[in-house]
Amino acid sequence: MTSRISLSEPVLVLNANYEPLNVCTIRRAVGLIVSDKASMIANGRGEIRTVRSTFPIPSIIRLERMIKRPRPTVKLNKQEIFRRDNFTCQYCGKQTNKLTVDHVKPRRLGGSFSWENLVAACPPCNHRKGGRTAEQANMRLKRRPKAPTASANYIFGRYLKRNEGWFSYVDGW
Repeated sequence: MTSRISLSEPVLVLNANYEPLNVCTIRRAVGLIVSDKASMIANGRGEIRTVRSTFPIPSIIRLERMIKRPRPTVKLNKQEIFRRDNFTCQYCGKQTNKLTVDHVKPRRLGGSFSWENLVAACPPCNHRKGGRTAEQANMRLKRRPKAPTASANYIFGRYLKRNEGWFSYVDGW
């Protein structure tokens, strides 16, 4: 007997050369396995029973054919800025869940929407800085903002705590 598991749980998708490509749902992974487009590498979750057959629930699958794709990049959005800055205000160093995004050089002064100009800031620091530069507001950044490296550990890092079996496939890419 298996416990109830959601078909939307994450499954690591590996390329034919075992390079981590993506994360999909159990439903999608089972569909790829049944259609012989992928094979199961790790099953640590039990099985799905249907009227006619039983399917193992995959944790990691590997595509049968090699997929060529461009180098991955980390998308610039609010959550990724917070994640890059470790959910820490870049002015006072306070770690909190209630963060805002601050433009180091304000947009009205020609600041861009880029990794190098956006940081996580707590509301009091963001309010104190206002529409000025950090120097004008007498504030210092804890560290200089830059784009995170698009390593597999960073891209798939949010899943690694709950799926420890993925680490050996993700580490080193």
